[in-house]
Amino acid sequence: MTSPSPHIPVLMQQILEGFEPTSIKIMVDGTLGAGGHASAILENHPEIELFIGIDQDPEALKIAEKNLEPWKSKVILKHGNFSQLDQILKELSIKGVDGILVDIGVSSMQLDQASRGFSFMRNGPLDMRMNPENPLTAEIVINEWSEDQLGRIFREYGEEKKWRLAANAIIQARKNQRIQTTTELVEVLKSALGQYSKKGFHPATLVFQAIRICVNKELEVLENFLPKATDYLNKDGRLAVISFHRLEDRIVKSFTRQAADDKWDTSGIGGLFQDKQPTVKLITKKPLEASEEECRLNPRSRSAKLRIIQKLENK
Repeated sequence: MTSPSPHIPVLMQQILEGFEPTSIKIMVDGTLGAGGHASAILENHPEIELFIGIDQDPEALKIAEKNLEPWKSKVILKHGNFSQLDQILKELSIKGVDGILVDIGVSSMQLDQASRGFSFMRNGPLDMRMNPENPLTAEIVINEWSEDQLGRIFREYGEEKKWRLAANAIIQARKNQRIQTTTELVEVLKSALGQYSKKGFHPATLVFQAIRICVNKELEVLENFLPKATDYLNKDGRLAVISFHRLEDRIVKSFTRQAADDKWDTSGIGGLFQDKQPTVKLITKKPLEASEEECRLNPRSRSAKLRIIQKLENK
């Protein structure tokens, strides 16, 4: 098995600056990964009394445990999804936190491990589970879901314009034999979508994105997480969310703007707006992105967008 290359945390400087004004006693990293962001935050905030790291990948937690060894007296690691924030904090009898960070999407470590099946550039089993305990795999989706179901996820989660062609090609190919590896799926997609898109993207890019989002329920998880995270923030606490594609950023943008607005949009019932109390302040009115230098050093940072909000009042 190919050993994963080291994960390079994206937007590190922007994250540190985003939490700089906040005095943090309790911090949550909902997507701990190898602990890159976590170690930098712990270094910059010696006042932290408790740092809770959550990740649904047990392998990542093992690596993070080693990397966070200097702060082991104040770090608690939890195996789970960041959407389980409320359950995890209740288990720890914590009613409020001062900072929350989530870095959404697949990590470099997962992409680089062929056995995880995330990458169309490496041959491996069609898995794509961030949490290996998840019963649904990409192989099940590809071989057992209907053409309509496949078309829907390719259209909605991948925004693949040739979603009909992709879905039909898979249905026809699996009549002969079950599609079991990433390479087999890539060949099917190439036959239907061509070698490369007009913009030079690999033809499997958007379909693989769609399957991964589907398998891990990434958009539903994000939608469930955001209100929970805001509820658990103490006054002046901050939530930082890094997203990597338009679907995720759209959800974060919509939620944060509504939470920061002083009006309820009731345009569907007569074009009226009702007053409401904003619960957060937008620290980033536009998302922060990687510098040219960071993009050069870490190409995976090119699509990263960071949005930060600050809690106005306690629950």
